[in-house]
Amino acid sequence: MTSITPRASRRALARRSFMGLTAMAAIAFTAACGSGSPSGGAGEQSGSGAAAEGELQTVNVGVIPIVDTAAIWLGEDEGIFEKHGLDLELQTASGGAAIVPGVVSGDYDFAFSNLVSIMVAQDKGIDLKVVANGVTAADGDEDFGAVMVKDDSPIQSAKDLEGKTVSVNNLSNIGDVTIKSAIKADGGDPSSVEFMEIGFPDAPAALESGQVDAAWVLEPFLTSVLDQGGRVVAYNHTAMDPELDIAAYFTSAQTAEQDPELVQKFTDAMNESLEFAQANPDRVREIVGTYTQIDEETREKMIMPRFKAEFNVEADQKLADAAAEYGVVGTAPDMSEMLP
Repeated sequence: MTSITPRASRRALARRSFMGLTAMAAIAFTAACGSGSPSGGAGEQSGSGAAAEGELQTVNVGVIPIVDTAAIWLGEDEGIFEKHGLDLELQTASGGAAIVPGVVSGDYDFAFSNLVSIMVAQDKGIDLKVVANGVTAADGDEDFGAVMVKDDSPIQSAKDLEGKTVSVNNLSNIGDVTIKSAIKADGGDPSSVEFMEIGFPDAPAALESGQVDAAWVLEPFLTSVLDQGGRVVAYNHTAMDPELDIAAYFTSAQTAEQDPELVQKFTDAMNESLEFAQANPDRVREIVGTYTQIDEETREKMIMPRFKAEFNVEADQKLADAAAEYGVVGTAPDMSEMLP
């Protein structure tokens, strides 16, 4: 296994504790049309304007310090972005919805968010352009995100979530949309479920204390709940479609129009990074330890997502249609037009 030498100057912000993330994304989204940045650095839009010949072009990218973003961290560490002429500056934020204002204001040239957050932004008239895939549901019977209960819970399936309280990290987003879809597919009534907004780091404790009947969590919290005796009742991503893409990298329509060469460089580098990550799972588990506080033992146990360059438009259209069905967006976007 290749050892990693962290680049401290590019990772100072990434050392923030993953365990300290909270559910502020939904609140921050209300500022999406303003000029504030969720993580500082206002006015530093480095990606606009081409670099001089032979120089690297600096790009600021807003990311969430979670397993899902491992490919971009790995691409930076492997020199893939440098090979494509880019000096990557990764800046962390608490969630995808909180990142959108930074792209709109120009503090970020590109950013990472789940697909529903991007749909919501576009539904509100914010003109964004998806440029690369981010992360896809895991391959196989298990996924890196799941609805979980305590071992002694009477809940045995998605249908049994009827009338129960379920935690999600953000209300009216990809969590409750996919969970409602899983309940409906299992013959249950999704309208009877009460969703409670609780950040992923706090969800295991809320489940253990009985504050909620079930909790939706992503890795590494899925592994933590299993270690504490919990169990999975539904893999909500794969219940919608085993090929569902969960998140993507995007930029503003203005950047895409004014600097197509920069967008192409970033897309090419990101796609290469995704392919490298998928081919090197041990390196993925290793790089995650450099920008989160997930210990090595947990990293080795974690169910890993897939990293692939191609979008599955048919699968992702199901997510868009469900977002409209459950009132998260007014109209389902045409994913064949939204995705590159």
